Amino acid sequence: MGKQTFHITNGSSLTNYLKELNIEGDFLTWQEMLCEGPTEVQVDTKSFINKRKEFLNIYYDIEFNEEEYLFEIQKLSNLDDYKEIVLWFEYDLFCHINLIAVISLLQQKHVKLPYFLVCSGRVQGEKNLKGLTELSSGQLFCHYDNKQLLTPEDIDLAISVWKTYCGTDQNLLKNYIIQKSSFKYLTNCLKAHLERFPNLKSGLDVLEENILTIIKDRNIKSRNHLLGYALNYQGYYGYGDMQISRIIETLSIFFSEDDEKIALNRKGHEALLNHHNYSLEIGNNITFGGVERLSFQFSKQQNKLIKSI
Repeated sequence: MGKQTFHITNGSSLTNYLKELNIEGDFLTWQEMLCEGPTEVQVDTKSFINKRKEFLNIYYDIEFNEEEYLFEIQKLSNLDDYKEIVLWFEYDLFCHINLIAVISLLQQKHVKLPYFLVCSGRVQGEKNLKGLTELSSGQLFCHYDNKQLLTPEDIDLAISVWKTYCGTDQNLLKNYIIQKSSFKYLTNCLKAHLERFPNLKSGLDVLEENILTIIKDRNIKSRNHLLGYALNYQGYYGYGDMQISRIIETLSIFFSEDDEKIALNRKGHEALLNHHNYSLEIGNNITFGGVERLSFQFSKQQNKLIKSI
């Protein structure tokens, strides 16, 4: 019997889908959401786990399953019976931050196998970007057949981006935006990440501005209605229900709501017109990797992060 393929997926939904399609090999399911909260370069240490436990508990009331997390990572300790690693991650920031962390972890574990990437996004004949679980079986097999072999340069790039994301000078990520690689959506994701910091003029980040614009331009009847729009029109972020709902809650100072409608109040209109910087009033100081969100603001004019005063 020949050596098998070892798959690392972006979540249990995809793992189950691949098993239903009888994709051969063994699986590690990556359950983390490292695009938010504090991170460290080493993702299998007690220090890292404690940081993630605290963050997920405070921000999302989630109990971090340390036993499950370590059980999955332990699978990387003995890969002698495998011929290749296939990484199944999507086009968005949520997946790409997890992807570069996983590649860094594989290198820390001295895994010398070839790494292949299956990354969904643009699909021929489809208008919208697609997640892996949104693909038909035929589309998924086509993606698998055309998986991308990652070069040593790709792997070095992923490790460098992860180290920078975990560090305190995330303006350095701009150096990687223009770098060519097999990660065809990485440029979009890094741009999207920098725009998660408050805008220098309004104090709103891109997602916040987008949500307030949706309220202004559409007849929004409830928070659930708003959530649906925000999820569908978030671009390259890939955030889930919990993440978008948390952002909507922080924006509640900008809108009024009753049983029939959500509407911008005066402050909401002023925020969209850049009349005042509302970042401190919003108070969203979530950590992104190695920095707190309110420590920096994004200057569109200079296209970089400016340290907050």
